[in-house]
Amino acid sequence: MFNVPSFFGFKAGSEPPDPDALAFFARVDTATGVSDYLTLTQKSAVDTLVKKMKTDGIWTNLKAAYPMVGGGNGTLAQNQAACEQNLVSASFTGAFSSGWTFASTGATPNGSTAFFNTTLNPNAELLQDSCHLSFYSRTNNAQSTSIEIGSLSLSPNLFFHFHTYYTFPTFLALLAQNAVAGVTVANSLGFSNGNRTSSIRVSNFKNGVNLGDTSATSVTLTSQPVYVGAGNINGSPSNYSNRECAFASIGFGLTDTQAANFYNAVQAFQTTLSRQV
Repeated sequence: MFNVPSFFGFKAGSEPPDPDALAFFARVDTATGVSDYLTLTQKSAVDTLVKKMKTDGIWTNLKAAYPMVGGGNGTLAQNQAACEQNLVSASFTGAFSSGWTFASTGATPNGSTAFFNTTLNPNAELLQDSCHLSFYSRTNNAQSTSIEIGSLSLSPNLFFHFHTYYTFPTFLALLAQNAVAGVTVANSLGFSNGNRTSSIRVSNFKNGVNLGDTSATSVTLTSQPVYVGAGNINGSPSNYSNRECAFASIGFGLTDTQAANFYNAVQAFQTTLSRQV
């Protein structure tokens, strides 16, 4: 077998890490200024996640994915820098505002001032009829107005966001204002995934299960960069969330099978890190 250099933290003689995973580890090291900043368990979890997403045909549908690892490994600045890194590429390195708490379990906004700017412009990077957003929440509460991830333009009303509600319909994304109703969910825990796969179809997935399709005609995607922990409303953060984020992604639309496999891969990743819900 291929002998992996020890400084990557993998045991010699084991299956070689994925090149994209290695590139991510290097970006984290550079950003934090610490060699081998991530633990062996964190690296193994990330490597397995990347390989699984590639096997299932999900990887090429991702523009940005934030696994939120390394948040409890160093100083506040290092924790922040590690979680800002995009797993998919060196593009769309995010930027946290103040008001975040970082831990081994993820990144938690304060619900009043905190947001994370992914710098990704949906209109420039995605397709009107093929796009998705995802968010893994480790917080269960009944906050009903927060936006976990997304952006919109007020003129015209071009939405690209979803809410993960409790006691209120869950998210809907990627459409014109008031184009669709939400889907009721039991709690705000787990992996929510909003998909558009055609000019009229939007699907709501919670923990890999399709909660329902909605026929909603697509509109031009907003050019406002996507925020996590709040919505980017015409260039300003709004509808702040206080739910801990353990993974978030932005990309092209996923088939029903891909969406189910996406949850399985992300949940296995969280389980390896002992932070699954």
